[in-house]
Amino acid sequence: AVIVISGCTLGRGEEKLGKALMKGYLYNIKHVKPLPRCIIFLNDGVRLTTEGSEVLEDRNDLAEKGVEILSSITCLEYYGLKGKLATGVTASMREITERMQKGENTLIL
Repeated sequence: AVIVISGCTLGRGEEKLGKALMKGYLYNIKHVKPLPRCIIFLNDGVRLTTEGSEVLEDRNDLAEKGVEILSSITCLEYYGLKGKLATGVTASMREITERMQKGENTLIL
């Protein structure tokens, strides 16, 4: 599966709850089989892959298990975070589009 994360929260509603849900999701995903092939971070979601992120340890664990972690270079640049990427690699929209198209299951959160 390919998972696309486009924000720092999961679901809609209270921000504090959404952040807690995202943190729980990213912690638990590494314990569920099969692991996703790729996790793509877009828009505000790129903050989850940069220095200071509360979920950085979970992202590193997934990368160590072979999950490809991609962050949109356009989004990192937009938020001024390009030099603060702490896990995974940057990807262009073309690369992101290709990964999304090739995924047999693409989940967008």
